[in-house]
Amino acid sequence: MVLWSYPPTAKQLAVTIGFCLIGASFIAAGAYLSFVNIGPQQERAKARSQYVKDRLRKMLDD
Repeated sequence: MVLWSYPPTAKQLAVTIGFCLIGASFIAAGAYLSFVNIGPQQERAKARSQYVKDRLRKMLDD
């Protein structure tokens, strides 16, 4: 824990709280966008995996 040699002013405290709220909102927005886009990302990953499997089967069967 940091011990300050003087207490923060009301303006400094307000700015600190504001930055904390902005940071928390950025984290929340990132988490929301991550969860919203997880379905399409999983579909693309499965499609790539299936494509690689099909190509390997085709190459090995020839």
